[in-house]
Amino acid sequence: MQLLREPSPQQIKDGRIYAEMGLTDDEFALIENTLGRLPNYTETGLFSVMWSEHCSYKNSKVLLKKFPVSGEKVLQGPGEGAGIIDIGDGQAVVFKIESHNHPSAIEPYQGAATGVGGIIRDVFSMGARPVALLNSLRFGELTTPRVKYLFEEVVAGIAGYGNCIGIPTVGGEVQFDPCYEGNPLVNAMCVGLIDHQDIQKGQAKGVGNSVIYVGASTGRDGIHGATFASEELSEASEAKRPAVQVGDPFMEKLLLEACLEVIQSDALVGIQDMGAAGLTSSSAEMASKAGSGIEMDLDKVPQREKGMTAYEMMLSESQERMLLVVQTGREQEIIDVFERWGLEATVVGRVTEDKKLRLLHQGEVVADVPVDALAEEAPVYHKPSTEPALYREFQALPTYRPEIGNPGDVLKQLLQQPTIASKEWVYNQYDYMVRTNTVVSPGSDAAVLRIRGTEKALAMTTDCNSRYLYLDPYIGGQLAIAEAARNLICSGAKPLGVTDCLNYGNPEKPEIFWQLEKSTDGLSEACEKLETPVIGGNVSLYNETNGEAVYPTPVIGMVGLIEHVDHITRQQFQNEGDAVYLVGEAGDDFGGSELQKMLEGTISGKAPALDLDVEKRRQEEVLTAIQNGTVASAHDLAEGGFLVALAECTFGTPFGADVRLPGEAAVKELFAETPSRYLLTVKEEKRAAFEALVPEARFVGSVTKEPVLTVKDEAGQPVVQEQVKTLEDTWRGAVACLLKSKA
Repeated sequence: MQLLREPSPQQIKDGRIYAEMGLTDDEFALIENTLGRLPNYTETGLFSVMWSEHCSYKNSKVLLKKFPVSGEKVLQGPGEGAGIIDIGDGQAVVFKIESHNHPSAIEPYQGAATGVGGIIRDVFSMGARPVALLNSLRFGELTTPRVKYLFEEVVAGIAGYGNCIGIPTVGGEVQFDPCYEGNPLVNAMCVGLIDHQDIQKGQAKGVGNSVIYVGASTGRDGIHGATFASEELSEASEAKRPAVQVGDPFMEKLLLEACLEVIQSDALVGIQDMGAAGLTSSSAEMASKAGSGIEMDLDKVPQREKGMTAYEMMLSESQERMLLVVQTGREQEIIDVFERWGLEATVVGRVTEDKKLRLLHQGEVVADVPVDALAEEAPVYHKPSTEPALYREFQALPTYRPEIGNPGDVLKQLLQQPTIASKEWVYNQYDYMVRTNTVVSPGSDAAVLRIRGTEKALAMTTDCNSRYLYLDPYIGGQLAIAEAARNLICSGAKPLGVTDCLNYGNPEKPEIFWQLEKSTDGLSEACEKLETPVIGGNVSLYNETNGEAVYPTPVIGMVGLIEHVDHITRQQFQNEGDAVYLVGEAGDDFGGSELQKMLEGTISGKAPALDLDVEKRRQEEVLTAIQNGTVASAHDLAEGGFLVALAECTFGTPFGADVRLPGEAAVKELFAETPSRYLLTVKEEKRAAFEALVPEARFVGSVTKEPVLTVKDEAGQPVVQEQVKTLEDTWRGAVACLLKSKA
């Protein structure tokens, strides 16, 4: 029963009620012009969510067009639930990453859990079986009760959903910086496998075909979630708590299995999950993509709360729901499958030819709007762009060359920094071995899963060093792609493609739009050079709290193919006596580095320089060396530089290392974050073959039986000599120790 009378179209206009829904004056005028009349309350709601940044990408679409989105192996690029890349033998890999930042800021457990649930639905809506989950997380410093609470609850939410549904969470990354204090970033990625003939599209084709609603009932949770995700966080955001949905992973498991059974039926025409904007986006997008319309009777929508209005039903973001289009006359076949899985499936509408979304409720037409106006014809803006003064200041600064004391002590301090320290506290809460396909588990450069019934495997990673992007969004964007690709190369995989999650501040601020503009330039160029097309993703803007933006954080999800399981390579040292090689020279690259942040408490200067031609050449050489069986272990040099990477290669092994560096083993040799570098080990008998394949590799030492890390200068004098156990204990315990501290 409707208790509050909805405002009339004239009241919506006169009282600017549309502005409370996130629409501007110009946008409301455009809606009025499109319809030839004033929209009613429900119609205003439909436009407000579909024209939100979260759904329409209205502030970012002009930039997303730069991305390379095609390639000989791309079967599905951006525009569907997830992208698809061919991996041979009639199989393909399906993957997508999305954000759930704002919900996680105010209700971290459910915000993170429903982020996982939503990305899983994106993948199985394509007809794929999800095989792995990854995530990318950003928080403030682990020194305040609030950040500790957010961190613990987000990790618990990811674990709670993924573990219950039985999909392994195999990889991810966590970075801690003050800019994320009030606005954490929670990005979830899902990877699935599919046979080519099972690929589905979210399209409402065939006039007269039935529209079927399946899954959980619709409640009032998540109403205006898409709009909420398209505005800055503030003190008032706590009042938006009802906009956070509640997830049910057990329901989703049933939905997943039922949908994978249904896609085998030729009665199925189209399928799409109800994600952001719920019934509105799924129905309007499916119709718009097919060039058709949809008419729905909302009285038939399963409802778990009494007296729901059309507005509430259409804007609800209740979880675990899908919308299907089925051939007329064959509805019962599909309904029977869902009922066998204990799920509700109801015919709620039909496909029409008039390209309208028409909604009936209690015998009346409560909305009648063109689907293209909601979906494809949302306004697109190219916001003003201004180079920030801060960027010019950073570029003008002299090269930062840190002064340190004892390098061994500095190494131990770096290993305790939560961004570098072991994330075991996180991933030990995840079931990463369920389904028993995980070959390389969390904690390595990339996760690796075998593909059952084949000799192949998939490698996958998430990556982004947002500090580099803060200093220089163009170079930082290139570095994000390059490092993700190096992570896959080190596992023995050829990178296939990218899904990205672009997390930025308010695009209406010219300096923020400039960050978005420059970083997408850098991302695009690196993707072109490294042949990693962008097959889908998500844009999350307005990541600000009380006017303070997060660092530009375009998280890169990347998947690679390992042609044969024999090529799977780990970062840990494998054998006593193996030769240690370093690929790439160190430069004075400390801008945005972990060492600079640790010593100065802030970051400044230029981001590390990157030569994409060098990056590509080295990637190809290292991968060829791995595929030729000459490499025993491989690790890329990233946060903390050479010394941190060397220590990480000994962790989890009984070994140590004895290496010699040029000159006096200066600070840059030990700690610079110069990109395009690798630490590789090679069996003695394979050195000649390896050196022929990787001519730039420098022999620097060997893996030792004694678990001691020794680094000498050119004269043979020890610069660092530390017990591996001491280093490893320092690294393993740091995050748990920070969480337990009372500070």
